[in-house]
Amino acid sequence: MRTGSEPLTARSALRLRLGLAVFGLVWAVGGAVGFAVAGHPEWAVALAVVAAVAAADILLVGRHMRQGPHYQPGRDIPPYRPVGGGDYHLRQHRP
Repeated sequence: MRTGSEPLTARSALRLRLGLAVFGLVWAVGGAVGFAVAGHPEWAVALAVVAAVAAADILLVGRHMRQGPHYQPGRDIPPYRPVGGGDYHLRQHRP
């Protein structure tokens, strides 16, 4: 729920996440190739899975970066009510 105390200029660290994913992809691919050449197929497969996850994260972060910033309500917009009316704690409970 929005409380109104959020920073007005908050941004997610997508560039940092992208950089870390690229770093992980490079190391995972290099490690997978190295282990495959060294004759350790189990480790090569494990690092290939890590590389696939990093590649998927790169695609997802790229999509989020292309979408750009989204609308955020200002301080003059009151917080949203929770689903169900939001006054559950105010209702009288009768046994």
